[in-house]
Amino acid sequence: MEGMSVLTAPVSGGLKLGSLTVDTPVVLAPMAGVTNAAFRRLCAEQGAGLYVCEMITSRGLVEGDQHTKDMLVFDEAETVRSVQLYGTDPVYVGKATEILCADYGVAHVDLNFGCPVPKVTRKGGGGALPYKRGLLGEILEHAVRAAEPYGVPVTMKTRKGIDDAHLTYMDAGRIAQESGAAAIALHGRTVAQAYSGTADWDAIAELKASVDIPVLGNGDIWEAADAIRMVEETGVDGVVIGRGCLGRPWLFRDLAAAFAGETVNVLPNLGEVTDIMRRHAELLCEHMGEERGCKEIRKHIAWYLKGFGAGGELRRTLGLVNSLRDLDEMLAKLDRNEPFPSSQLGAPRGRQGAPRDKVVLPEGWLDDADGRGCGFAENVSETSGG
Repeated sequence: MEGMSVLTAPVSGGLKLGSLTVDTPVVLAPMAGVTNAAFRRLCAEQGAGLYVCEMITSRGLVEGDQHTKDMLVFDEAETVRSVQLYGTDPVYVGKATEILCADYGVAHVDLNFGCPVPKVTRKGGGGALPYKRGLLGEILEHAVRAAEPYGVPVTMKTRKGIDDAHLTYMDAGRIAQESGAAAIALHGRTVAQAYSGTADWDAIAELKASVDIPVLGNGDIWEAADAIRMVEETGVDGVVIGRGCLGRPWLFRDLAAAFAGETVNVLPNLGEVTDIMRRHAELLCEHMGEERGCKEIRKHIAWYLKGFGAGGELRRTLGLVNSLRDLDEMLAKLDRNEPFPSSQLGAPRGRQGAPRDKVVLPEGWLDDADGRGCGFAENVSETSGG
């Protein structure tokens, strides 16, 4: 490894979520099509933290949808099972929470109120839902009540609000605390921003100062130093890592070291990146079979190689790999001694896009800021992140 640096982290006793203690206060954000069992195992092998399963729908789980069940797969080494649940109906969310606790041995349930995807917000879900303060409280209360007999903490993830004219994060923090949630995570962007612009860490600090339950900060954490800076500037109890770990699962190793006040290695050469990429493919094949696993690794290859000098033809061939043998042949052509591209340090990864002029909402959604009793079942297939 090259580029060693030392970060001094604030003294931390870990992240306490009810009865659950996470020694390193770092949470992997659920990302659709990314945070499956193989990727969670890979990240856990690199460092320490809480690794959350891809988001599933409460309706899909309650109604026994097979695709939803297929997503609820855990690696044999996954001792602490964490799942993010999406829902707009308090009864469905409560029932789904109980199923996760009773049938899947889940140790942590996170509720998604931050997804900015139009197909979700147009039905009042994700980042649109906290505008209905009463409905938000009902959903949280049903989930907390369902998880309580099992000693499982329930947390929530949200955004600042629908847009700058309809901010909800301060009310969301109060409601989360009053409803018995174990913590609240705030992505410092509005739904209208999606993943564009800059995350508002001042809002995260404001929320932290207003509630007694733990607050986790999310947004623009690309390196371990960013996580430490967020803790120092906002006082949050932990951080949530999303796009920053795409093609860089070793970020969790750096984060674990940084929070322990130890030396942080930040620049693996291409050979070390190749080894991690190969391990990722191996785990995907173990969980999905070789054909599907190799198809899954294709999208990750572009993230792993971002900034490196691999030629276009080699990248194209890697993007079509369909067996581990082919993958090994292609990876052998890479220059293992090529240094990590320092230009990529601190650079945004994954989707960014542009802010939206208008957030798609149900008709009349902004006319009532309470919303009690208006919960409705979401589509079984609605899965994303936030």
